[in-house]
Amino acid sequence: MSRHQGANGKGKSSGRGRDNSKSKTYARGNAPIKKKAASKPNSNPDLIRLNKYVANSGMCSRREADQHIAMGLVTVNGKVVTEMGYKVKLEDEVRYDGARINPEKKAYVLLNKPKGFATTTSEQKGRTVMDLVANATSARIKPIGRLGRNSTGLLLFTNDEKVVARFTNSNKGVERLFHLELDKNLKFEDLKKIREGFKVEGKQVNVEEIDYVNNTKNEVGVKIKNTGNTILHTIFEHLKYELVRIDCVQIAHLTKKDIPRGNWKILTEQEVNTLKMM
Repeated sequence: MSRHQGANGKGKSSGRGRDNSKSKTYARGNAPIKKKAASKPNSNPDLIRLNKYVANSGMCSRREADQHIAMGLVTVNGKVVTEMGYKVKLEDEVRYDGARINPEKKAYVLLNKPKGFATTTSEQKGRTVMDLVANATSARIKPIGRLGRNSTGLLLFTNDEKVVARFTNSNKGVERLFHLELDKNLKFEDLKKIREGFKVEGKQVNVEEIDYVNNTKNEVGVKIKNTGNTILHTIFEHLKYELVRIDCVQIAHLTKKDIPRGNWKILTEQEVNTLKMM
C-alpha cells in the first residue's frame, strides 16, 4: 500500500488530509478579513475639554486642572463648572480662581497704523486695523486702546489679558507719546495751562508732558496714559484749536523704528518682558 494511504489503511498519514485541522494554512492573500473598527464620529473642532483649556493657559498641568475644576475654582461664562470632561468654546469666558485665562499662546503685535482704518474688531465698520494684522498671528488678538480712523501711528495688539489690564489701569496705565499738528500756533499761556491741568465741564484733564516740537509753535508732543485719544480732542477743542494731525510715535519703550506705515512687527521677547515689568 502506498505511504499516502488514507485513515483506514495501515500506512502513516501524511498530514495532508482534508480533515486534518493541524495542517490548515492560509496562502498569501487568503487570510481572514479583519473587520474594521467602527469609525468614530468627528469631534467638534470648535470645542475643547475644560481641563485642557486650563492647562494650555499655563496655569497648571491637566491633572491638576481636573482637581481645580472639582474644587469649583473654574467658571465658564460666570458659572462654576465641576463636571469632568466638560467642553468649552475658545470664545467662552473661562476664569480660574477669578482671573480670566486664555489657552492660546500669547501674541504681541505692534502696528504702524495709516489713515483710513477704524480701530475696531467689528466687520461692519469698513476697513479696520484687524485687516492690517490679519496675517500677523493665528491668535485672537485685539487692539489696546483706540486711534481715530484718520489718526496714525502705533497701536498694540495682544491676547494677553494681563498686559491689557496694565494699559487700562486708571492709576498706572502706560504712557503714549503723540505728535500733534494744530491749525494754528499754540500760545504759550495755553501750553502752560495744559501742563498744569484744568477742568472741562467740571472734569479734570491732565497730561503727563507737553512741549513744542522743534520750536514749531503749531506742532506739539503730548504724552498721556489714556488708552484712547479722546482727551486730546477734549483739550484742544476746549482751547479753540483744531487737530490737523494725530500721530502716536511711541508706546512705553516701543517706537516706530523699522516699521513703515501700514506695516507691523511681532514684539521681541525682551520688548515683551520690559512691557510686563512696567
